[in-house]
Amino acid sequence: MAEKIIEIKGIEPVDIYGANNVFFNLIAAKYPELKIVARGNMLKLSGVEKDIGDFEDKFAALVEYLESFGTVNHSAIDHIYSDEKLKISKEEHIILYGNNGRIIKARTCNQQRLVELYANNDLLFAVGPAGSGKTYTAIALAVRALKNREVKRIILTRPAVEAGERLGFLPGDMKEKLDPYLQPLYDALNDMIPVKKLQAYMEDGTVQIAPLAYMRGRTLDNAFVILDEAQNTTLNQIKMFLTRMGSNAKFIVTGDITQIDLPRKSDSGLAKTMSFLKNIDNIAVIEFDVADIVRHRLVKQIVDAFDKNERD
Repeated sequence: MAEKIIEIKGIEPVDIYGANNVFFNLIAAKYPELKIVARGNMLKLSGVEKDIGDFEDKFAALVEYLESFGTVNHSAIDHIYSDEKLKISKEEHIILYGNNGRIIKARTCNQQRLVELYANNDLLFAVGPAGSGKTYTAIALAVRALKNREVKRIILTRPAVEAGERLGFLPGDMKEKLDPYLQPLYDALNDMIPVKKLQAYMEDGTVQIAPLAYMRGRTLDNAFVILDEAQNTTLNQIKMFLTRMGSNAKFIVTGDITQIDLPRKSDSGLAKTMSFLKNIDNIAVIEFDVADIVRHRLVKQIVDAFDKNERD
């Protein structure tokens, strides 16, 4: 029987143990043969050396994750304590530098997974609750790809469900008609591209705003294309969109299958599409969850409350 004492330095123990030791208990459960006693910033381990060594290595990785991302969640623990390698160095999770040197980075485990899976997949589905950063992270990847000249243009599209995608009766040009539906995308772009440069990009077509209904017949080459709010597309619409993919194109589809605005929720094609495409090479699915929500702290509790109400 071996013993080991680990001292936690530079962080508050509660940040890694979790409220009411929820994370500590989750970690301890992964080592049933290991006796783990926590006393403030000290951990005492008793058991076989192999288990102690494995615990020490993964606990150090968890501390590094906390120092890099500023938070620990269930997803991070699941990945660190599995065989999947998760890059967590302080530099690697930075996606790009936005306006005024603002650091745009992956802030949660699943945001980091989206960044990593983007490197080896041409089509990604990022689904999860509001505020989990899926769309913001996707746009950051698109802006980085444009800055690095990996693509020649960024195309953003979103189904305008409230207008039934029949936008002709609305005043203004296409951009003005779509602005109310695409404002969250503009907000993200404005964080990452200077205003004058973004305006020039939109005028010369480097950044395009295209309603989903107008995508039919196009072939999108050398482009980074994002379909947002995809839960509001029908199966035929999402098929039409995905088959626009041309050479040297990257597609990211984002959505929240719990917020379908179609008259009949069963008409949504997002979940069906993911189910029969997820095992194809160069296609990846990232499922965000409540732990990824990075908005106001109350948002997580609001989402939890609504989920509980639906279950009840």
